[in-house]
Amino acid sequence: MTRFAAPIAEQIWDMKYRFKSSHGAPVDVTVEDTWRRIATDLSKVEQTPEIWAENFYAALEDFKFLPAGRITAGAGTARKVTLFNCFVMGTIPDDMAGIFDMLREAALTMQQGGGIGYDFSTIRPCGAFVKGVAADASGPLSFMDVWDAMCRTIMSAGSRRGAMMATLRCDHPDIEAFISAKSDAARLRMFNVSVLISDAFMTAVQNGDSWDLQFDGKVYQTVDACELWDKIMRSTYEYAEPGVIFIDRINQNNNLRYCETIAATNPCGEQPLPPYGACLLGSINLSRLVTTPFEAGAEIDSATLADLVATAVRMMDNVVDTSKFPLEAQAQEARNKRRIGLGVTGLADALLMVGLRYGSDAGAAQTEAWLHAIARAAYLASVDLAKEKGAFPLFDVDPYLDSGTMQLMDEDVRDAIRRDGIRNALLTSIAPTGTISLYAGNVSSGIEPVFAYSYRRKVLQKDGSRTEEEVVDYAVQMWRDKFGDTALPDYFVNAQTLAPADHVKMQAAAQKWIDSSISKTINCPEDIDFETFKDVYLQAYTLGCKGCTTYRPNAVTGSVLSVSETSDATPEADQGADVIYMSEPLDRPQTLEGNTYKLKWPNSEHAIYVTVNDLVINGARRPFEVFINSKNMEHFAWTVGLTRMISAVFRRGGDVSFVVEELKAVFDPRGGAWVQGKYIPSILAAIGGVIEQHMVATGFLAGEGMALKADPKAQAVNFGAPQGAACPSCGAYEMQMKEGCMTCGSCGHSKCG
Repeated sequence: MTRFAAPIAEQIWDMKYRFKSSHGAPVDVTVEDTWRRIATDLSKVEQTPEIWAENFYAALEDFKFLPAGRITAGAGTARKVTLFNCFVMGTIPDDMAGIFDMLREAALTMQQGGGIGYDFSTIRPCGAFVKGVAADASGPLSFMDVWDAMCRTIMSAGSRRGAMMATLRCDHPDIEAFISAKSDAARLRMFNVSVLISDAFMTAVQNGDSWDLQFDGKVYQTVDACELWDKIMRSTYEYAEPGVIFIDRINQNNNLRYCETIAATNPCGEQPLPPYGACLLGSINLSRLVTTPFEAGAEIDSATLADLVATAVRMMDNVVDTSKFPLEAQAQEARNKRRIGLGVTGLADALLMVGLRYGSDAGAAQTEAWLHAIARAAYLASVDLAKEKGAFPLFDVDPYLDSGTMQLMDEDVRDAIRRDGIRNALLTSIAPTGTISLYAGNVSSGIEPVFAYSYRRKVLQKDGSRTEEEVVDYAVQMWRDKFGDTALPDYFVNAQTLAPADHVKMQAAAQKWIDSSISKTINCPEDIDFETFKDVYLQAYTLGCKGCTTYRPNAVTGSVLSVSETSDATPEADQGADVIYMSEPLDRPQTLEGNTYKLKWPNSEHAIYVTVNDLVINGARRPFEVFINSKNMEHFAWTVGLTRMISAVFRRGGDVSFVVEELKAVFDPRGGAWVQGKYIPSILAAIGGVIEQHMVATGFLAGEGMALKADPKAQAVNFGAPQGAACPSCGAYEMQMKEGCMTCGSCGHSKCG
């Protein structure tokens, strides 16, 4: 039986990937059962399924090939979920009926577990005249608010909240409002947002030209291109959004530019997709393929890598035929092009094992060489599949070979495609792998550098006691096992100590052989000046990247855990900062501190009394239970149900601020009321406001409209460095910006789903 490399790996498997019955009883007794389930399911479409099941199992064994979470959790379970991670939805028409048809499709897709992307550039700007109703348009941002509210109510597969990407073209008249939208902490919380940047705009910026903002041929405003670029940069400098997508480069380098136009990406940006485009993801774990690590001659055997890639491509191609799809249009798009996204994880660990510094010229060259080998093996494997099963239906040999990655590919691969066709139109992508990397033993994530050599993870037990475990990077643990407590070599670097230029260099090196795109975060120091920050984006554009996402820790975005580049010491946390993860609901103490608030709703004869009781941990109060009472018996049933549900959530711990957000977002179709000079859309929203008021008063929330902040009485984590934000899934203060997405280092929760 496989022994997990770390306790967190087994916990991630149990929480997210282990197949269990509807009553919670494990069906997968061991991780080998999980691998067998996946291998058996994906081999069913083969003519000799028993042979391929063994081959697939061998690829999964020892975490060498890591299918994305949707596949690992859903394959072979007969559940009504999609095995595809991400979708870009249909083009939004510029009319009310069509817009809400798109909203319905989005809800159905997210219900089955798919993250979605939308381009809102097709909606006319705010203030534009609408002929049919003789009124002014409300603009794309107003409809993004509707999507955001929908997403709040949809829980995707695996109990994950849905993830969405919204894009808007840099020449849309509402672009400035779009850029500043995320400066409101309470707005568009379910969205990642990115600006579609054209080559013409970048030329205008470089030349200092003016720039027209237009829609449907009409120029609404002319602005200075440099000033607009500065607004984009200033927002991402302060708020980490919007991201930047170089959309012309994406379309120019697309293998399928002859039959599709791309205007949006999936939530984390690694998959630019056409309308109804879908892509499944999987990663080659490079850290498991290095022979004689940390010794002279350490390397990845090219034949072993090629064989693993070929098996992975076949497995992923089979997912196209075995997966369910929320919409028939998505199924047709997937089967017509058979797009897959094979990437890597553990790259930084693999570089350490062969003695190369991440971000160095040699490290970038090795990265390019490994990804060239993977791309070559993937394309040749897809050619072999085409000989056996047929090319993808929209394959057209001459325009295909004249597009995208094909123009760089080795001539013998091009000859093979010309002769036999190819099964999959696009094959490579580098996606966020935070959770599956933890599951594989805390290997470095995707192509990111090692984030932290080690950290302490605290688990709060039912009886209030805490257990603590060290989470160590896979390569660092291997070094310790081999050399003991000797100092790490100077080529060991981490995300916080790298210069932004080194991040960009690595992304560009990887992008050359990735035919889709890459989800990566370029970590910038808090004290980076604005002009230097802007240069990061210009460097990304100049070096051929398809997009750019940065993260600069500050008072608005929050800070992240960091470690010294020259030390592998484990950061210690003060006991005041360890409201982390509750494995079971806490028992209720005999007495609790609390407050009761009187709520008078207009047109109601009787007041409502809301009591919030708190649990005190290390001198800090956190909400534990709620009671709602009123003489008005009309409210009795729903108030009892509401208090039980809220109290159950509170007792699980973690970031419970979403309760306030959800209540405040409830609108009564009969109308709300004005209370103390503020419009409240419903009684439930008023109750949410009372709970928020209590959380602010006790220090649990930093202010009205804000998510949970760090305990104000807690000591800083890791030698005075500020804590990360609290995870909405487990409560750990370890949310880290990785691969373009906020990810929890404790439980693997990802905003990107």
